[in-house]
Amino acid sequence: MKGIVLGLAVTAIAFAILTVLLPQVKYDGDIVHLVVIAALFGAVNGLVKPAVKLLSFPINLLTMGLFGIVINVAMFMAVAWVADNMVKVEFTIAGWPKSGLTLEAIGTAVIASIVLGVLTAVIGMVVKD
Repeated sequence: MKGIVLGLAVTAIAFAILTVLLPQVKYDGDIVHLVVIAALFGAVNGLVKPAVKLLSFPINLLTMGLFGIVINVAMFMAVAWVADNMVKVEFTIAGWPKSGLTLEAIGTAVIASIVLGVLTAVIGMVVKD
């Protein structure tokens, strides 16, 4: 239980830093909504992403792991869609999902997924379990 709460806190902190670093990634600013978004990231990364990675293993093997970036971006954008449409938490990536899928939204999601991964890893190294 301690690990889940700590992981949720680390993801929430990393996400708050991400929204400062990348102004195209926005949420409504409420702490509770930040924790909800972090929980959605945890759920997607824990439940959905392993199944998608397993199913995409052959193409990931052919691209020498580069398809993993596509999976991360898709999961990041899926969290934005679920948060905005199902949970009713304002969370957008360069206007996605409200203004539709654009090249700017995809590019921002690529950068945001990389930055979020780095931030989570760095904060995870500082905060020990």
